[in-house]
Amino acid sequence: MPLPDAPPPGIALFDMDGTLLAWDCQLLFRHHVLREEPARYFSVPLFLAFLPFAKLLGTENMKRIFHCFLWKMPPDRLAELSRSFAKKLQPSIYAELKEKLVSHKEAGHLTILSSASPECYAAEVGRLLDFDISLGTVLEDNRLFPDLVNHKGENKVTRLRKLLPPSHFIGGKLVNSHGYTDSTADLPMLAICDSATVVNPKPALVELAGQNGWPILRPVRPWKSTFEKGWRILALLLALGGNPAKL
Repeated sequence: MPLPDAPPPGIALFDMDGTLLAWDCQLLFRHHVLREEPARYFSVPLFLAFLPFAKLLGTENMKRIFHCFLWKMPPDRLAELSRSFAKKLQPSIYAELKEKLVSHKEAGHLTILSSASPECYAAEVGRLLDFDISLGTVLEDNRLFPDLVNHKGENKVTRLRKLLPPSHFIGGKLVNSHGYTDSTADLPMLAICDSATVVNPKPALVELAGQNGWPILRPVRPWKSTFEKGWRILALLLALGGNPAKL
């Protein structure tokens, strides 16, 4: 559906992983799919075999390898799993971020979910949260290592410039815009926003927030210690256990 040429009263951009919720949704989604279709577990040792070569292969190629668990999956099945995953994810969304989203909606702002996670389920998460637009990494086929362009960093900005009418930008920035993220990877996105809020930031982002006067939100994460976080992420990486993330 084409957007009207007239700019909205404001625009709110939200990252997803680490911002709307604590987890890396790519690990969560793979675990969800493997619980539904255990035969796809072959993808875990295959990905781990490539892991020592991650720096050589680069982030985008490693992302292609990681998503080998979707090999030859029919589009309607992928859509079904994306819907059930997005529904299961809802209780994990930070209440503080839901409140921010609602306040933007009530102000008539254009709300955009912009994630590096695959768009197949990012769009379903966005639909359940009533985002106006939901964007993510598009998996272009169901080959063993699917073609994709990682929707991260500068690629998020490039896509927004292609998608939104020129009237939504003034002086290179989005009109009356506010960005939400937990990561310095989103600095290109924040650069086109008038203001920002950072969520559970690491020290480098805390420093930037202080320099720019950005508010910091620190919603409670679903783990009590670094050790607990580590073993739960490891269990997700290895696709072990019934529900390591306690969704």
